[in-house]
Amino acid sequence: MRILIAAAGSRGDVAPYTGLGAELSRAGYDVALAVPDTFEPLAREAGLEVRRLPADTRVRGSGTRRRDVMRTAAAFVTELGQGFADAVDESTDLLLLSTTTAPLGWHLCEATGTPSLGVYLQPTTPTGDFPPVVTGSRSLGRLGNRATGRFALRMADRVYEQAVAQLRHRLGLAPTSPSETRRRQERANWPVLHGFSTALVPRPSDWRPGLDVVGNWWPHHDPAERLPAELEDFLAAGPRPVLVGFGSMASGEGERLSEIAVRALRRTGLRGILQAGSAGLTADGDDVLTIGDVPHALLFPRLAAVVHHGGAGTSAAALRAGVPAVTVPVTADQPFWAGRLAALGAATDPIPFRSLTAERLADSLNRVVRQQSHSRAAATAAQHMAKENGARRTLETIQNLTDG
Repeated sequence: MRILIAAAGSRGDVAPYTGLGAELSRAGYDVALAVPDTFEPLAREAGLEVRRLPADTRVRGSGTRRRDVMRTAAAFVTELGQGFADAVDESTDLLLLSTTTAPLGWHLCEATGTPSLGVYLQPTTPTGDFPPVVTGSRSLGRLGNRATGRFALRMADRVYEQAVAQLRHRLGLAPTSPSETRRRQERANWPVLHGFSTALVPRPSDWRPGLDVVGNWWPHHDPAERLPAELEDFLAAGPRPVLVGFGSMASGEGERLSEIAVRALRRTGLRGILQAGSAGLTADGDDVLTIGDVPHALLFPRLAAVVHHGGAGTSAAALRAGVPAVTVPVTADQPFWAGRLAALGAATDPIPFRSLTAERLADSLNRVVRQQSHSRAAATAAQHMAKENGARRTLETIQNLTDG
């Protein structure tokens, strides 16, 4: 059986599917990962076949207003849709669709008759339990949360309008709107598995049948891989350090963020590791080290705390390691995950990115490292997550679908 996983976005939107794909491959499935060129090495390292998606995943434009964000998102998905059909061939038996690719993949499934399954990294279905993840807003009560959740879906439908129209024309399908297609999938109880932990987001009781939370899909890394020698030496040279990193966020902010991070670390007397990321963080000194990409699973358990942007993957990795966090959310769903960590007690209250100062960061670091309550909360969540196996649950679901 040939399975195609389609994912696009930032590194955090793609990397979890390398672990899921590797698990399905070990179970005997022929697995390919459709991703933009940027992430081809991740798929190859996991032993997966690669299909190219055309979208440029680099952050484009500097606008922060809602109109600017929606325009950028629409351009991204339109580019994605133009080449999506090329990634799916007649040999594909099952299509696994991410949050970003599902509104396009549904039309491919309609045209080809290929079965599909949602594999989402964010909860997108409206619920009374919390507001939509993309708004970063506070809870408006159960009725208000559901209403804003429906509004957020309508806004997402608008982003996909042009891409869907072009894709359906290419596939020879009659015109229809993204909203109508989505409602049709909901009425059919289209199955969606959510790859995050119930420690962070329990399954809402008001969700329809077919929506499940299965636990995280962890990025693949070679079991024989080790941390770089320079990093090992730094870890061994003193007390546990703090990692500061913003992943694929904050491009062009490296100088400001590096200065803030170093000043905060030295105000608190903590050793630090700066992960360069897209921001280009860098610093020198006996008490600080700059590194590139390393597997979170190897590094995080050896830290005192993690300062990060609140991305879903980094938030989950810190919890899995039982390490408390200071979050500095930048955009999109990051305020949501940062808020969930704080509600668990595994992180301090989020510091908005534009409000970050050395003084605020130092104060949060002092609290998260010195107050044991944060470490205890993170350790409790880690124990919960250790009992989950998102990849195995997904495999079982696929086996049930195909056996049926």
